[in-house]
This record gives sequence, C-alpha cells and structure tokens, in this order.
Amino acid sequence: MKREVLSVEDVPINGFHQLLTLRSGGGWVMDGYVLSIIGVALVHFSAALQLSSFWEGLIAASALIGIFFGGFVGGWITDRFGRQKPYFLAPAIFLVCSLAQYWSQSAEALFFFRFLIGIGVGIEYPVAGSLLVEFLPSKNRGPRLAALTILWFIGAALAYIVGNLIISQGGPDAWRLVLASPAAIGLFLIIVRLGTPESPRWLISKGRLNEADAIIKKVYGQGFSLQNLPEGEKEHDVSLGSLLKSGYGTRLFFVSVFWSCAVIPLFAVYSFAPKVLQALHLTGEWEAYGSVAITLLFVVGCVIATRLINVIGRRPTVIHSFLWSGLALLALGYMSDGSEMAVLALFGAYAVFIGGAQVLQLVYPNELFPTEVRSYAVGMSASFSRVGAAAGTWLVPMCLNAYGIGNTMYAAAAVSAVGLLVSIALAPETRAMSLQEAASLKR
Repeated sequence: MKREVLSVEDVPINGFHQLLTLRSGGGWVMDGYVLSIIGVALVHFSAALQLSSFWEGLIAASALIGIFFGGFVGGWITDRFGRQKPYFLAPAIFLVCSLAQYWSQSAEALFFFRFLIGIGVGIEYPVAGSLLVEFLPSKNRGPRLAALTILWFIGAALAYIVGNLIISQGGPDAWRLVLASPAAIGLFLIIVRLGTPESPRWLISKGRLNEADAIIKKVYGQGFSLQNLPEGEKEHDVSLGSLLKSGYGTRLFFVSVFWSCAVIPLFAVYSFAPKVLQALHLTGEWEAYGSVAITLLFVVGCVIATRLINVIGRRPTVIHSFLWSGLALLALGYMSDGSEMAVLALFGAYAVFIGGAQVLQLVYPNELFPTEVRSYAVGMSASFSRVGAAAGTWLVPMCLNAYGIGNTMYAAAAVSAVGLLVSIALAPETRAMSLQEAASLKR
C-alpha cells in the first residue's frame, strides 16, 4: 500500500519551531524596545545637549527614516543572498549603534546612530518574518506571525519600564545608559540565533536542492525529504517591474495601504495618550506607569486578534478591525471634551479593535507573495508604511496645536476609513491555505 506523502506544512509544532519563534520573536521585542526607548531619553538628552526643537523632532523621527531605507535594503538582500546570513545583520547593528550612542556628544551623532538603528529595524522585518513563515506549519502560521506584533508592544512596554528605572536610579548622564541599553538585547539575539539553518524554500528557488533536502531531514527527521515540501511549479520569476505590473502589484498596493492606515492613527492615539493621563491627573512616575498601561491595552487587542484570525479568517478580521477602531476614533473626536471615563473607554476600545489590523501587518505580507520575492515585498511594504509612521510623528503634534484634539481624531478616523475601504475591495482570504496556495495568483 502506497504511503501518502505528508507535507511539512501539516506536521505538528516541534522544538525547532519553538526555538525559531523565539529567535525571530526576539527581533520584534528589540524593535519595539529601540523605537520606544527614545521617548524615555528625549527630554533628558535634549537638555544635556541643548538641542533645538528642529533637532529634537529629527532625532525622534530618525529611526523611522532609517526603516524606510532598511526595508528596501533588507528585502533585496534577503531574497538575493538568503535568509540565514542577514538574520544576524540587524542584531549586530543594534548592538554596535546602541553602544555608540553612549558616547555621542552632538545631535548629529545621535541622529546618525538612530538612523542606522532604523535601518536595522527595516532589515529585521523581511528577514525574520520570511525565515519563520517558511518553516511554520500552515495551521500555526497566522497565530505565530500575529504573536510577533504582541512581542513588539511588549518590547515597547519594557522600554518604558527599564528606561524609567535607569533614569530614576542614575545621574544626569543616565540617558546615555538608557540609549545604550538595547545593546544587551542585540547581544542576546546574536547568541540565540547561532545555528539557525537556511530556508529550504529559498534554496529550492535557487536550485540548490541537495542543501534544501539536508536541512529538511535535519529539521523534520530522516523520513522527510524534498517530496514533503512541494513547492510546485514557479508562477514566474518576479522582478520589481513585473511585481508592479502583475497581480502581485495589486497585492503590494493593498499591503502597503492597509499597513500605513493601521500605523498612522496609532501614532495619533499615542500622541493623545498624554492628554488622557493629564485628564486623569496622572503626573510624574504615575504618568510613566500610565504609558505602560496604555501600551498593554494594545497588547490585549493583539492577543484577541491573534485568536480570531484562524477562527473567522484574515479578511473579516482586518475589515472589522478598521470599522470598529475607526468608529472609536470618530467618537473620540466627538467626545474629546467629554468626561475622563468616557474618553478613557473610547481610548480602550480603539486599542482593542485596532489589534486585528496590527497583527495582520506581518501575516498578510508574508503569505501573499512567492518565495522568490517574499522578503523584497515585505521590505517594500514596511518601507512605505513607515512613511505614514513618520507623517504621524511629525504631523500629529502640529495638528494638536493648530486644530485641537477633536479634529485630530477626526483626521485619524478618516485614515482608518481609507484602510477599511481598501480592505473591503482588496483583502484576500488565506486562512487554512498552504504557503504556496496563499501566494499563488491562480486562485
């Protein structure tokens, strides 16, 4: 009797998958940490270095600018040279540049090192996500990728906790230790990622079949081989030009727009958070703890969404996320002068409902593109979305001063409405599909 060939996408989660999740997930903890730690140190190094408002804003946005370039570079490197070697590039950048900030004596130096850290973050998105998704079983793929977003917020909360602890215990130069603290996570990531194999899917796409077969046997056991990883016939070799002209161009547009529409209001709400804390009469250390609590509200939303994407599917999750979070923003605009409890309730509602769009930022890009261009497409999408993030960082404070909280929340609601409409028109369903099926244009 002929034995049915078992796909590696149908095997149970094993110890290798758990370790790889830790290896990749640590990158998102790091990303959340390094992008958030600047908020803890900004006031202190600004006073120490006597920075102008121009340099304050530029340094605050420098990492976001770096992500724009890093996404393009990381995506191209990962699809050209493989997933394994670039897997160590971002942690190395975090380690070196975080330590370099300790000795920085000028605004220009801080901007430069923060910019390089941003490039590292941009590289991490396509590298770590592609490597993880190309090993995971199909039923675990969505929740595991979604969980990386939760780890980002945990890293952000950790930055506030550790940063404020260092500030409270240190002297006038404690901000230097705050900016250098991500080096410890970078070193940990380098150590824990040692021994990570190359992606068999990438090796197959390059015709390196013997190497791919050896890795499959090492990860899944001697009873497995290339036959258990049916990549099938390639759709076609996808260059940047053909990517934009083909059906993948439409997918790239969808991912870039929905990702941008998810992060722009997020920055707007983060800007609104201090107003909420002030309304609740939280100052000093309580304000810092309140920032952690607000971040954890986003974690709650992401946890709920992670549970839902395999139950109701990707498409309903992203549509409902934009719909209800947008309505919460609309109500925040209308109730901006209302009672503290009403404002806080609407703030919490937004944090919970936006979780669906947040977790799908890593799920959709990694599922919708073939192995040959997966990292490049993810990197481009991350880069385009950071334009929106930078816009949120720069424009929201000006909108708050010029137009007030209410109108700023209306503008954020309008951005969510764009995300909703684009998702209704273009969001596909990839639940319960193999990676090959999800990326195929023939469905």
